Amino acid sequence: MTEAVLSPPGSRAGANPWLVASIVIVPTFMEVLDTTIAVVALRYIAGGLSATVDDGEWVLTSYLAANAIILPITGWLIAHLGRRNYFLLSIAVFTLSSAMCGMSTSLGQLILFRVVQGLAGGGLQPCSQGILLDAFPVEKQGVAMTLFGLAALLAPVVGPTLGGWITDSYSWRWVFLINVPVGLLALAACYAKLRDPDYLISDRIALLKQPFRFDSIGLSLLVITIVCWEVVLSKGQEWDWLGDPFWRVQTLVILFVVGLIGLVWWELRHPSPVVNFRPLRERNFAACCVIIW
Repeated sequence: MTEAVLSPPGSRAGANPWLVASIVIVPTFMEVLDTTIAVVALRYIAGGLSATVDDGEWVLTSYLAANAIILPITGWLIAHLGRRNYFLLSIAVFTLSSAMCGMSTSLGQLILFRVVQGLAGGGLQPCSQGILLDAFPVEKQGVAMTLFGLAALLAPVVGPTLGGWITDSYSWRWVFLINVPVGLLALAACYAKLRDPDYLISDRIALLKQPFRFDSIGLSLLVITIVCWEVVLSKGQEWDWLGDPFWRVQTLVILFVVGLIGLVWWELRHPSPVVNFRPLRERNFAACCVIIW
């Protein structure tokens, strides 16, 4: 983000910044909307796929867990794939997985495609923020972030109402299928108008000249930590929290704590971490992260 703000004017995209804002906010709104739009349709989803409502909750949990996994490694993916390429790929996969969710014939299929949808959608928010910061001049970046924040706050509020109306008027499948036309339009617009700024292109070229190193251990620890935490928060009340007689919650909490400690310890020592914790040494940035969390 700092690089985006301090990048010289010549490195910024040549397209009208308001046009850029209008096309990149749509995928972000769509992705955040999907965190809540299916909540009111769970009973209909479970009934339509011959499953219980409790099992149907995995439709939400799987999406949120996959979303949370991809968010911290978005920077690594952007650096290696290019921000425009990664943004377009995320929109395309998100749209395709939305279509597959709407056409699922079993709960297992729906959960699988929701995982793919969450993995694809997780990178849309960070990419949108970076694109907005590069599109607008420094004095108007506050307005750009306000637009982004408005979309991110409005989407989860609109989600349940829109999901209920779609389910009552049409079918629960259209809760997911509604993303398809919107996603295709957003993909076409972003493909036509978005370009990576010069500093990102030069950074990527320099990175590609270096030996490829992938932090597989860090990614594994991240997956364990995020999945355990998300499942505990989602299913904890149903399983009676730490009073769970089957020790599911207790086991997940232990794995979460061990995974988090191992993740921080490993990433701070790895030369090319998949999640870079070093910026948290800056006091103001660390304080903002804690407040938001």
